Amino acid sequence: MTIVKTTDFAGLDLVHRGKVRDMYALPGYDDMLLMVATDRISAYDVVMDDVIPGKGEILTRLSLFWFDLLADIVENHLITADVDAYPAVCRPYADELRGRSMLVKKTRPLPIECIVRGYISGSFWSAYQKDTTVCGFVLPTGMRESDKFAEPLFTPSTKAELGTHDENISLAAMEQIVGADRAREIAAISTSLYRRAADYALQKGIIIADTKFELGVRDDRLILIDEVLTPDSSRFWPLDRYAPGQGQPSYDKQFLRDYLSSLTWDKTPPPPPLPAEIVDKTRARYLEALQRITGR
Repeated sequence: MTIVKTTDFAGLDLVHRGKVRDMYALPGYDDMLLMVATDRISAYDVVMDDVIPGKGEILTRLSLFWFDLLADIVENHLITADVDAYPAVCRPYADELRGRSMLVKKTRPLPIECIVRGYISGSFWSAYQKDTTVCGFVLPTGMRESDKFAEPLFTPSTKAELGTHDENISLAAMEQIVGADRAREIAAISTSLYRRAADYALQKGIIIADTKFELGVRDDRLILIDEVLTPDSSRFWPLDRYAPGQGQPSYDKQFLRDYLSSLTWDKTPPPPPLPAEIVDKTRARYLEALQRITGR
């Protein structure tokens, strides 16, 4: 297995290094980008020094699966994930790129995160405990942690810089940023994507409690970009262990967050080292999500 923590591809132009993905522009190809999923993992907006071996390949395989399943709802940015079909300038890095990269259409990313919630958990649950009106939604009283909403909720957030936190905003606030018509289109697409994926995952024994989509604009069309419905961008719960009224076991990095919360760490850099057991168990959860959802 090729482990990739950070990429440095001479001859390609690094345009962005995120928590997990490195994005490159290709000389001579102005309408496309190379997106590489590394094995980095973050928690509490801090990138860990330790990696999860093979994580980038797992995220890429899941995203490719969902792009195919959801293609009739909205166009996506995938051109190809076949390294042998990449431009020649990428060939020297084929071993690092294989299985963990995509050649994608260049878009103008929206300045908001498109979050859809089917169940009350995480920051939404924390906010609900203080006030039953959350992000403009008047929620029923008496909800328990992990309860299912009557209908999925579209709850946008602002995009934060690396190392800072996104902030949930109301639909009205989103309209001020992107306009009313575009806001309605974004909400409809995001909710349709979630419904399709959540219905499919239930058949595989997984509850998608919530997820984050990224949309971009190309020729005034909305396009699904970045990763899709992975353990990094979603809460995956095992259906056979679902028990409302408490936090749920998960296939995502909540396991890592729980470990870090048990430490006397202030959730700012530098991160603590991760024991081999935590790395192995986190990888196992990601792998199980891949196997359950894709059957591979």
